[in-house]
Amino acid sequence: MQIVQVARNAMATRFEIVLNGSNATMLRAAGEEALDEIARLESQLSLYRSTSEIARVNARAAFEPVRVTPLVFSLLKHARDLNVQCNGAFDVTIAPLVRCWGFMGGTGQPADPEQLAEARQCIGMSHVHFDDERYTIRFDREGVMLDLGAIGKGYAIDRAVDLLRDAGIESALVHGGTSTVYGIGKPLDNEVWNVAVANAFKPPDSDSIKLPTITLTDEALSVSAIWGRSFEKEGKTLGHVIDPRTGEPCQGAQLATVISKSATDSDALSTALLVLGPEGQIKLKHTFPELRTFIL
Repeated sequence: MQIVQVARNAMATRFEIVLNGSNATMLRAAGEEALDEIARLESQLSLYRSTSEIARVNARAAFEPVRVTPLVFSLLKHARDLNVQCNGAFDVTIAPLVRCWGFMGGTGQPADPEQLAEARQCIGMSHVHFDDERYTIRFDREGVMLDLGAIGKGYAIDRAVDLLRDAGIESALVHGGTSTVYGIGKPLDNEVWNVAVANAFKPPDSDSIKLPTITLTDEALSVSAIWGRSFEKEGKTLGHVIDPRTGEPCQGAQLATVISKSATDSDALSTALLVLGPEGQIKLKHTFPELRTFIL
């Protein structure tokens, strides 16, 4: 049996794929095709690329309906459904708040109260209108802005996994930075993929915190945490994950993990769980009974 590893930077992170099989040439070709798909999706979904579909929607949808591809239209509708199912704790219209708190391309800063109040008026999927016949998106007010940062990587991993399976890959691990990983089948030397929650998510001076090792079989694991892009204010760590309902950096938990059959869902729901805090585990399990969750 052969082990092949391929990697590429995309979506502001490093994607790595480890593939197991008998034909190294075929494994590498399948892995590169999957990475090509991730790069292609970045060109469609990135908030920061002026030529992307999302950037075009953000620039024009307050003034006219903007036509998008069926893929992007379907993803945005799924994001709307998740928003409803999470009672607003996950929301892709979060961008005005992310910018207001200095996390759009930065490490954060206290928000100006007037700007924060204005940004909050632009939050909510109720401002995003879908035309199912024409595949168009329309905003009902200026200032609304989409940010798929909490769902795009997971969606890209799901698409990559689909391509790998179509290519006949039965054993692979697809890793997107420190946020989402998907285990296809099982590794060569075990019945499950064992994935440790990364030490990078531990805050300083937290060696005593025991983070779990998660077993995956045809499942995705996503992690959201307040560390990373964050700043200190009055002794509190304020991270880049904003509660769409309050407009403030979330304080309900320090770290949240979600395991699901869908990387798209695990990516979005780990963010929702971080926002909801401990009581969110019960709420999410009620709506998504197949989920496994862990919260710190």
